[in-house]
Amino acid sequence: MPAGLIWGEASKRSICHAGRIDGKVEAAMKWMHALVGRERTREADQTLGLSLAFVAGAANAGGFLAVGQYTSHMSGIVSAMADQLVLGNLKLLLAGLGAFICFAAGAATSSLLINWARRRRMHSEYALSLLLEAVLMLGFGLLGGWLSKLSGFFLPFTVMWLCYLMGLQNAIVTKLSSKRIRTTHVTGLVTDIGIELGRLLYWNRHSDAAGMPRVVADRSLLALNLGLLSLFFSGGIVGAWAFQRAGFVATVPLALFLLLLAVMPVWEDVQVRGRLLRLRYSRR
Repeated sequence: MPAGLIWGEASKRSICHAGRIDGKVEAAMKWMHALVGRERTREADQTLGLSLAFVAGAANAGGFLAVGQYTSHMSGIVSAMADQLVLGNLKLLLAGLGAFICFAAGAATSSLLINWARRRRMHSEYALSLLLEAVLMLGFGLLGGWLSKLSGFFLPFTVMWLCYLMGLQNAIVTKLSSKRIRTTHVTGLVTDIGIELGRLLYWNRHSDAAGMPRVVADRSLLALNLGLLSLFFSGGIVGAWAFQRAGFVATVPLALFLLLLAVMPVWEDVQVRGRLLRLRYSRR
């Protein structure tokens, strides 16, 4: 076969291969945009919730190995505050109060960012909070080793940092799913699983005769909550394993994953803002 024909065939194959790669990249970008974008679907809410449940489990377990405390467990923190108040341990009481305030501040920050972006009809309505979480988690991964050398400062500061992160993330999914999904509230997940299991096991023997509605389990909600619980647990295993071997740097992949999710809607808003600014200056 002439060299020109061989080169032509090779070029066609290369172009086709590049086209397939570009198509896959475009499909992945569209998927990420749908996952975190302004327009919501139930499937996107559930997929994002499941993804963030894994991140929350990994960060929570890694945080425990770092500071000896679970930073998403507000029930335990508030109970510990009551204990320390009765025991007269003011230092630990204030530490618990600081963790509680930071968790609430993280949730409040997420709410502020979401409502601010929503009023401006931005694509990054939910991505802004994810971007902030990614930056803070990346900072924890990169600076954690240095901060651990500052005795007396590391423990309370790290606990408050991680509590802020957990509050920030939990509020994102709670807001976008209309309070249907929570990624760090395992007590609520187990409660909802138990309720649906009770409905599933209920024997509707006399419901028709008595004119009462049948007791029916919400199987989709049960499957969702089981998935959230499983991924939180799996994330905890991976997070603890990675932290044992890599230390604070183990949170960097989690931060990069969140950054990857958030970057598309944020970039769209940057482009829109840039076009508006160019249009404004061109009219002067």
